[in-house]
Amino acid sequence: MNDEEQIPDGIAQRFRGFLPVVVDVETAGFDAQRHALLEIAAVIIRMKPDGRLEPSAPIACHVLPFVGSEIDPRALAFNRIDPDHPFRDAISEQDALTRILTPIRKAVKSTGCNRAILVGHNAHFDLGFVKAAVERTGFKRNPFHAFSVFDTVSLSGLMFGQTVLAKAARAAGLYWQNSEAHSAIYDAEQTARLFCMIVNRWHDLDPVRFWENSPDVLTLMSKEG
Repeated sequence: MNDEEQIPDGIAQRFRGFLPVVVDVETAGFDAQRHALLEIAAVIIRMKPDGRLEPSAPIACHVLPFVGSEIDPRALAFNRIDPDHPFRDAISEQDALTRILTPIRKAVKSTGCNRAILVGHNAHFDLGFVKAAVERTGFKRNPFHAFSVFDTVSLSGLMFGQTVLAKAARAAGLYWQNSEAHSAIYDAEQTARLFCMIVNRWHDLDPVRFWENSPDVLTLMSKEG
């Protein structure tokens, strides 16, 4: 994303001060403390003047396994990543976090949001690996909420009766190519399109727009308490 790009106002009001950012990680296993982070991609969600959401251009990089990390061959067989491939152009976790999180921090500020909120398919998995990398590297000012997420598994189950990303994407009318799946950038882009499609569908169906017309619940609670 261009550092000078300004994201339209309004999205802060839609999600109570949170800026949705889709994140997908590819890893060498399931344990964020032990297994290596190998790929990370992020897509910042923007709001158009008509209130509909759209994905921005993805930010992505390959990541070098951190020192002492473990590699589960079963994970590599699934995501088809060769950590030692000479053309991966992988960078350290510290540099990867800088590349991914710095534009997100700028987008949070430019939209008037308070924090970013991670959007993902099985989102707590991705958030766990981001948080583990932040802790290992001592990265300052992680923009993401520490535990809240928007999970497209739940949203897709509600709207389409599907929880697998490929099946949910197809149900939403999105093109899906199996040969591209399980790369961080492809899955992040598809998840972003799915999230925007679901929220935009609700936008079209809901004439009330509670987030525009209702007082902030937290404000009411603070006055009452």
